[in-house]
Amino acid sequence: MPLTRLACTHCGHWHLWFEGSAPPQCHVCSDVRNALPENGFRFAGVAEVAAGSRSVCEEVLPGVFGVRSEPQLGLGSTGWVIERADGNVAFEAAPWYDAAAMAFIAARGGLRVASCSHVHGMGALWQLQQRFEPEVPMHVDALGDTKALRVTRPFDDVHEIAPGLVLHHVGGHYEGQCVLHDAAHNALFAGDTLKIDLHPDGRPRALSCHKAFHYRIPLTPAELRRYADVFSRLPFEHVFTPFEHAAGVTREHALALFDRLLAGVPSTEPVMMELLQ
Repeated sequence: MPLTRLACTHCGHWHLWFEGSAPPQCHVCSDVRNALPENGFRFAGVAEVAAGSRSVCEEVLPGVFGVRSEPQLGLGSTGWVIERADGNVAFEAAPWYDAAAMAFIAARGGLRVASCSHVHGMGALWQLQQRFEPEVPMHVDALGDTKALRVTRPFDDVHEIAPGLVLHHVGGHYEGQCVLHDAAHNALFAGDTLKIDLHPDGRPRALSCHKAFHYRIPLTPAELRRYADVFSRLPFEHVFTPFEHAAGVTREHALALFDRLLAGVPSTEPVMMELLQ
């Protein structure tokens, strides 16, 4: 029976499934870390998503581009493209890439590597793989969410994509969650290790972290210590999540958040930036 790809309209995750039918549920939404759709599951095929989605590409730092879909599909993740002389790298993925977005990436040299932090940033990474044939490194514990694409380079704790561009396994929010440290841009592509509340003008207002955002389940002390251990080795002053870029969030802010949570009762409540100086 032929296979096709279907996007969960609630979270945006792409499933590989049998043509003419749909999965009984989305395993991402059904996980306790995520909310269930109020009106039940619905899945959209490639043709439906393509007809209703437009990609928006913008440069957020010199050499770092964000790609998002309008209108928002699912959680509305942003795909980041890092331009490098030794080959461009995509980290996280938009829910859909239209022809203009593909041409935009191709005009800048295509992609040498494409990866993501965890399932919430996976988006339509399969599209990038089909078009540009990049290496796809992923932590071994994330393989269970990758049915719609093909991981070419499973790794354990650390994977160097290129000098100064390194994937680090942190776990926590998801077992296979990784962060990408970009020394050239003094940036951390942090996945969902941090949730950033922004002021209307885009300035960071507060930080939090969580095992499950919708159900307000905090991280365990061991998970916080793992975050702190990895972050302590990675200087940064820009944070990219699957959903936003925040300038001025530093390693010191993140470590202060983790220390604060380790010293008190576990919590998912946002902590104001001024308390993390």
